[in-house]
Amino acid sequence: QVQLVESGGGLVQAGGSLRLSCAASGRTFSSYAMGWFRQAPGKEREFVAAISWSGGSTDYADSVKGRFTISRDNAKNTEYLQLNSLKPEDTAVYYCAASSAVAPRGATAYDYWGQGTQVTVSS
Repeated sequence: QVQLVESGGGLVQAGGSLRLSCAASGRTFSSYAMGWFRQAPGKEREFVAAISWSGGSTDYADSVKGRFTISRDNAKNTEYLQLNSLKPEDTAVYYCAASSAVAPRGATAYDYWGQGTQVTVSS
C-alpha cells in the first residue's frame, strides 16, 4: 500500500503561482511513477503531468505544457507540481497518484490516489 497526501492548494489570482506537494508513505516511493490529475466541477478527471520513477522522464498535457513543472525527491518521498502563469480554467481539485507503469497518462494505470487539494484561480 502507498498512502498519498496532497498539500499546497489555495486561492490565487490569474497569473500567479502555486506549488503542490504530494507526500507518500508505505511501500517504496521510488519504485513508482507518479502523476498529477485534476477534476473541475462537472468535468471528468484529466491528466496533467507524470514523471518516471527516476525523475528522468516527464510528460505534460498540452494545456499545461510550459506553465507547470512536475518533479520528485525520492529521498523525501515527495512529488511536486509547480504551477505558474495560472489561468481561471486551471481551477480544479488536483490529485496525485502512483503507478507501477512508466509515467502513464491513463488514470486507470494508477494504483494509488490521494484525496486531492483544491486550486482556485480568480480572474
